[in-house]
Amino acid sequence: MIKRIALSLLLAASLAAPALADVTAGPLVIREAWARATPPGARVGGGYLTVKNTGAEADTLVSVASPVAEKTELHLMKTEDGVMTMRQASEGVEIPAGGSLTLEPGGYHVMFIRPKTPFVQGETVPLTLTFAKAGAVEVTLTISPIGAAGPAKDHSMHDMHSGDAAQ
Repeated sequence: MIKRIALSLLLAASLAAPALADVTAGPLVIREAWARATPPGARVGGGYLTVKNTGAEADTLVSVASPVAEKTELHLMKTEDGVMTMRQASEGVEIPAGGSLTLEPGGYHVMFIRPKTPFVQGETVPLTLTFAKAGAVEVTLTISPIGAAGPAKDHSMHDMHSGDAAQ
């Protein structure tokens, strides 16, 4: 009886939170696409994901776009000598053959500039990634809580390792 209740609760919880589905475009696999919730009036929002390149040739993420913000850009945040800087990655970011690119807080990320409405936890955001070789790929980012360090985990997915991320 207790096992049945536990399984029922687990099933209900998995249905309440949308699963982070993988998206495949040729040799590219896009995983764990998520964004952070924003407070009302926020001027920017952040989006994150991992792109694994299973192919024999590098590809480049050249641009990002979304109808939910006035502008959507690919950015790099980094700290050098104690000074944090952020700049647009206007030349794109390469995903090496057999490697991966992780867009994450504190590194490369999607910057939603002047979102049209707040990002609300549990909702989703559409995003178009454009790659030099794979072309345009539609993904959906699931919105995690304000200040979240990562997406809610779907334990049925294989974990990606960010140690081989392109920088």
